[in-house]
Amino acid sequence: MHSDPEPGGTEVQLLSEFLDGQREAMLAKTDGLDREQMSRSHPPSTLTLAGLLQHLSLAEEDWMEIHFLGQPDSQPFVDADWSADPDWQFRVPAEADPEALRERYRRVCERSRAIVAGASSLDQLSVKPVRGKHFSLRWVLLHLIEETARHAGHADLLRESIDGNVG
Repeated sequence: MHSDPEPGGTEVQLLSEFLDGQREAMLAKTDGLDREQMSRSHPPSTLTLAGLLQHLSLAEEDWMEIHFLGQPDSQPFVDADWSADPDWQFRVPAEADPEALRERYRRVCERSRAIVAGASSLDQLSVKPVRGKHFSLRWVLLHLIEETARHAGHADLLRESIDGNVG
């Protein structure tokens, strides 16, 4: 499990460590679950742990690789029909392999860490704008902390309803 960030760390260290703590919390909430458990929703919500993990993988990739670095859109973004299904990122086939979903998330987080390590500073701006504005590395790290923490909270509730696992 992730330890608390070092209080005397640099800004980039602290942001990275707080984000890693949330990433690890998300992975811990899916640890040991099978396909059925990962794809189980709890009405009235349609959220699933598999969907949350996929969404967070795609969020890291979209923000860090596609927008911050300016890499071209890749699948599944190329074929995504946002107007037909604005929540497509959360939809995962029931037969999706839980370990493959976790491994994809680990890999995209590693790529994000490498992007942070290679950046000139937290003030470095994105190559591609979002809604007409470029954002800083600092902004995207804070955004990913917020996004990941929000969904790790959802994952807490989902996991507890699946098998009673809390913490």
